[in-house]
Amino acid sequence: MADVFTWPNGARLAMSFVINVEEGSEMTLADGDKRPEPVDELGVALKLPIRNYGNESNYQYGIKAGAPRVFGLFKKAGIRTTVTAAALSLERAPEVAAMVRDGGHEACSHGWRWVHQFSHDEAREREFIAKAVTSIEATTGTRPYGWLSRYLHTERTRRLLAEAGFTYHMDDYSDDVPRWDLVKTDGGNVPMVIVPYALDTNDMKFWLAPGYTPDQWLDYAVATFDQLYEEGAAAPKMMSLGLHLRIIGRPGRIGALARFIDHVQSKPDVWCATRLAIAEHFKTSVPAPT
Repeated sequence: MADVFTWPNGARLAMSFVINVEEGSEMTLADGDKRPEPVDELGVALKLPIRNYGNESNYQYGIKAGAPRVFGLFKKAGIRTTVTAAALSLERAPEVAAMVRDGGHEACSHGWRWVHQFSHDEAREREFIAKAVTSIEATTGTRPYGWLSRYLHTERTRRLLAEAGFTYHMDDYSDDVPRWDLVKTDGGNVPMVIVPYALDTNDMKFWLAPGYTPDQWLDYAVATFDQLYEEGAAAPKMMSLGLHLRIIGRPGRIGALARFIDHVQSKPDVWCATRLAIAEHFKTSVPAPT
């Protein structure tokens, strides 16, 4: 049975905008990785142990040109987002860390670097989490309370997050509302809020499908919003929209995000909130399991 709760002021829908900041901490031989970053828009996906300078520059576009557009758009709209940041990215781009901090956005951890942690042993994964917390607190002024892995996490990740004082985990795609998970730790069971994420509305589609157009992405995002908004009249729903500086921040794509924001703000009873605010509200509304 689903948990019974309501959003603040009786909102139908909690709208969660998520800005992923990964640029500058992706895989590269310059940082000791065995191969270059395989995720790119160039269509080459090198597996050879050489530097892919073209792809590295494509990532840097997000810092140089994409970030001002994306953060500027949300500043104009008066919306606070959740920024899932790889910690090293913010260290290397203090101007982006300033946009997060000055805009009142929530800094959520996307790892120490934007690399896979699922191959780490427990000690290395614990260190990976701790380094991310320390780094993000140093660059933004606030420690992260949420976590998003790069794609995969281990069977112990949630336990390590609970031990490190995290409030919520978002490596989950199972629902349109938050839920509780009871995490077993050495110190006893610790309740943690699971705030599900979404891949289908993510702007990564532009990189995965080169022919994907801004209008197609916008149509799908609006259709998702409208369906959840309609369902929200009976029971509260949540929508996640995942964004990347180097992707949606392109001149030909940023307008689609602007039009989506306009659509959201044209509807009453929508709560645009950070994921931490959503998790905290859920905590106060639904008793934690014991």
